[in-house]
Amino acid sequence: MKEKMRVCIGFGQDSHAFDEGNLEKKCVIGGVIIEDSPPFAADSDGDIILHAMCNAITSLTHIPILGGVAIELCKSGITDSRIYLEEALQTLSSQKIQHVSLSIEGKRPRLQSRCDQIRTKVAEILSIQANQVGLTITSGDGLTAFGRGEGMQCICLITAIKD
Repeated sequence: MKEKMRVCIGFGQDSHAFDEGNLEKKCVIGGVIIEDSPPFAADSDGDIILHAMCNAITSLTHIPILGGVAIELCKSGITDSRIYLEEALQTLSSQKIQHVSLSIEGKRPRLQSRCDQIRTKVAEILSIQANQVGLTITSGDGLTAFGRGEGMQCICLITAIKD
């Protein structure tokens, strides 16, 4: 008897403070370079969206990417979070991503005008359609360090189907 198709939900989160004095790095959010913002304080590019997605995939596969694979890649000089996400995607085996829901909290940079660009880039990285990527952004109204502009946080839900 063939096993029924299953829907699985992966949950991930990531956050980083800004590295205000660093002029050598760029701020990267969802694979998009954000010119009008300081970079994130991280060993890698600190892409909060791609990191949250890696963590959501880890919650589906139980294979630590950021706590394992990415550390080794970073030590060898690979700091592009797209590479970490590619590694995470390989662990999905028969699971296929159907939808990604992202929620960002941060006072700055203002990302509303970049939502479509970020959604399109995330979809491209995942080889899905842009309408399969949801993105919401909140300022946080100063209630947290993110809402005060000290950094940003991303929460991610991934819906995947397992054949």
